[in-house]
Amino acid sequence: MTSKGRVTIREVAERAGVSMATVSRVLSGNHPVPASTRARVLRAARDLDYVANAHARALVGGGRKMVAVVLRQVTSPFYAQVAEGVEAEAAARGWLCLVGTTGGDPGRELEFVQLMREEGAGLVILVGGVVEDDAYRERVAHYAQALASSGARLVLCGRPAPDPDIPALVVEFDNEAGARAITGHLLSAGHRRIVFLGGLPGNTALDARVAGYRAALAEHGLGPEAAHVVDCGLGRAAGHRAMTELLKEGGDLGPGDTATPDADTLDTATPGTATPDAGPARFTAVFAGDDMVAAGALRAIADAGLRVPQDISVVGYNDIPLAEDFNPPLTTVRTPAEELGRAAVRIALRDPEHAAGAHHLLGTHIVVRDSVQPPTPGA
Repeated sequence: MTSKGRVTIREVAERAGVSMATVSRVLSGNHPVPASTRARVLRAARDLDYVANAHARALVGGGRKMVAVVLRQVTSPFYAQVAEGVEAEAAARGWLCLVGTTGGDPGRELEFVQLMREEGAGLVILVGGVVEDDAYRERVAHYAQALASSGARLVLCGRPAPDPDIPALVVEFDNEAGARAITGHLLSAGHRRIVFLGGLPGNTALDARVAGYRAALAEHGLGPEAAHVVDCGLGRAAGHRAMTELLKEGGDLGPGDTATPDADTLDTATPGTATPDAGPARFTAVFAGDDMVAAGALRAIADAGLRVPQDISVVGYNDIPLAEDFNPPLTTVRTPAEELGRAAVRIALRDPEHAAGAHHLLGTHIVVRDSVQPPTPGA
């Protein structure tokens, strides 16, 4: 091992007794090389602990094929399932998968995308709903153009493109249709006072779910005043806090949006100071923005001495693996989380010439379990 620090390709060539061009061909894997020569070069590289320079590798189009998936967090079951799908599809195609988390910080997201561009990743996949403001639109347009200029592709997974003209592939599921279906399920069971728990104005995924909820109410002949949205964001803690507040209030369920979220975070947003005019006697069902909000709501309902579904029906969204183990098992919307990750890789690699700017929409369906029953007479 040399004492100069990083081993160079010249040292590998000298150790193997071949030219630097031959070493490059072997390490890139893009050119035929006699098996004995390949074995000698690989042995020399291993003995010297040689690490290929990612920038030089990108210039000659060689090196490992990488896909990067950028998530808000890995503790969320939904994000974890999407990442699992990306990894599985990438592995099946001989690509390496790198996972990065941002905690919702746009600066970290920018740094990760830039790093993956420098390291020659072929695909960069951004996962999950976001608050779509001007800063976000400008940022994503920059990502897409910068990656495209270096021969890479941006995939927006579970979120729409802010501009259909940017060179990004979109793979998402139909949030609005799923919300419309699950709200219709509650309405068909006889519920008319249904709270949507987990809104976050401006968030692409949650806004679509709220739109589906409102559309279902309208389809069943209920006016706009029947919609009651509690903007508490996502996460179990947010659902527990918001549900606890609703159950503590005992008055009429007033019209319109009833609480405001913490503007800085999606997963730990809390109910605002506006009075959520909803008490246990004034609503009969809760549509939680996702299954983790539902988990928090179920706990708060039990803490208040009430029962699901006898006193209040609860439904969720995403059908995370634990949803069927909740008490009671949760009726929810199954989103194709793992397939979303697989499709993001599969579609981008299957048709790279036409992937940029394409929009693929996956379906959802209801999973009926034990958390819904008709409201009790006189509720």
